[in-house]
Amino acid sequence: MNKFLLALHALILIPTTACAQTTSHPGVVSSADPRASAAGQQILRDGGSAADAEMAMMLALTVVEPQSSGIGGGGFFVYQDAKTGKLTTIDGREKAPAAATPKRFLDANGKPVSFFQAVPGGLSVGVPGNIRVMAMVHKRFGRLDWKALFAPAIKLAEDGYTVTPPMAGGMGYVSQVWGKFPAISAQYTHDGRPYAVGETIKNPDLAKTLRAIADAGPDAFYTGDIADSIVKAVTGASMNPSDMTLADLAAYEAKERAPVCGTYRRYRICGMGPPSSGAVTVLEILGMLERFDMKKLGKDSPTAWHLIAEAMQLAYADREKYLGDPDFVSNPVKGMTDPAYLHKRSMLISPTTTLPKYEAGLPPGAEPRTAAVQNEVHGTTHFVAIDRAGDIATMTSTVEGPFGSQLLAGGFVLNNELTDFTFAPEKDGAPVANRVEGGKRPLSSMSPTIVYDAKGKPVFTVGAAGGKTIIMQVAKALIAHLDWGMSARDSIGQGLVYFSPQGIILEQGTSLEAMKPALEQLGHKVSIAKLGLKANAAELTATGWEGAADPRSVGVALKE
Repeated sequence: MNKFLLALHALILIPTTACAQTTSHPGVVSSADPRASAAGQQILRDGGSAADAEMAMMLALTVVEPQSSGIGGGGFFVYQDAKTGKLTTIDGREKAPAAATPKRFLDANGKPVSFFQAVPGGLSVGVPGNIRVMAMVHKRFGRLDWKALFAPAIKLAEDGYTVTPPMAGGMGYVSQVWGKFPAISAQYTHDGRPYAVGETIKNPDLAKTLRAIADAGPDAFYTGDIADSIVKAVTGASMNPSDMTLADLAAYEAKERAPVCGTYRRYRICGMGPPSSGAVTVLEILGMLERFDMKKLGKDSPTAWHLIAEAMQLAYADREKYLGDPDFVSNPVKGMTDPAYLHKRSMLISPTTTLPKYEAGLPPGAEPRTAAVQNEVHGTTHFVAIDRAGDIATMTSTVEGPFGSQLLAGGFVLNNELTDFTFAPEKDGAPVANRVEGGKRPLSSMSPTIVYDAKGKPVFTVGAAGGKTIIMQVAKALIAHLDWGMSARDSIGQGLVYFSPQGIILEQGTSLEAMKPALEQLGHKVSIAKLGLKANAAELTATGWEGAADPRSVGVALKE
């Protein structure tokens, strides 16, 4: 690998110190729901920071997008401070109860239960992290009063909101099991059926919960009546009752983590480190593609998508083998993003043929481990806020699958994040990095990302929802924007290639469908399917920041 590329890939794992900057341009917000975007917009207009607007959107999404995210779940928050130039990344990933063991999702014979056996009920619920994230974010970056950030969400919960097609779709997917979960059935069904698109839902229990946290602060969520309701919901669940305790809730802390950064072409790309696998895997994909002229190939080239597919599968193989909660396992992040290692991995890729199999490599510093596939279903949400000062807040938040565990406490959905652990604790006699352990955070694909130009100025931010496709959505958006010159909206709207054990998947209804014959000639087994994608982004233009919402979603981007 030449010295130029080695230099270009330097500075892995060093927090960025982007050039301090200010802007007189109006702020922008983007989320997957118009009501949440409006909440963030109002906070900016009231003089709030990007962090304030981001947290107000997180709360509003708790109300209007309960199938995807909320205070009953967790997330990863990334913040670029325009004044200091410091990048901060905060881990609000849910944690397993202290009593959890590696046998949590094994049956009486010691075999992993099916994914859909594990999801409903209490065992899948991790201690929620979003309110602790909000507390840390507000203390460090907030400008408005704590209570002010709750006002839009409380109004939505009290006055009511209309059901969107995505919400109705989520209810249609899981409501058949709600007979065993009376709380969620009472909230989201009437006359024996789930609420339909356009109908109005009110959530007075959630409004009461939000008022309590607004009045008393974040401890009101992790102790007292709200904590009691969470523990009662999970330990008294009719399916898979949990072992979560009040002590588990009281002990939860959000954590600041070191950002994971790397370079691609002339850009610097930063995001979350483990327990997020996002930044590491995205940087692996891009690092393997860097020796190819993706710009010249262009978005309409089957060869370009072949190369992306090959790099994707090699990167995901590394992800499955090596990454987990850094408080429990060693993560060879520096080795996995090392330019020499990525060059070696890239040399496995041919523009004219496919690999016979996609196995993990041996990055520098990696401990012996076995690869094990982790489950992650489509869900989650992403949202972005940028204020007049140029501060950037970008967060991915989740309750995991549609309506999480199907349990409600205080009007909010409780997550099923613990099913993001790998169910089998060992493989081939060796421990799995992402196995269940008490107090551990499961591996995640969430990938909130900020891109900087050669001078250190932030120019693009992106994140996505959709389970393990999140990583590929972000990687694809970066290639589309940085290599192919596509706008933020077009880059996230561009079709996606993904994969399964049977081969690669081309997103149905996109231009990629036409590439099926050419990709099959290169040796791929190809299927076409809907992928359930949803991303949000923002880009710096000559006239200031422009937000973008995925054209697949009902989301919108709004200026201050």
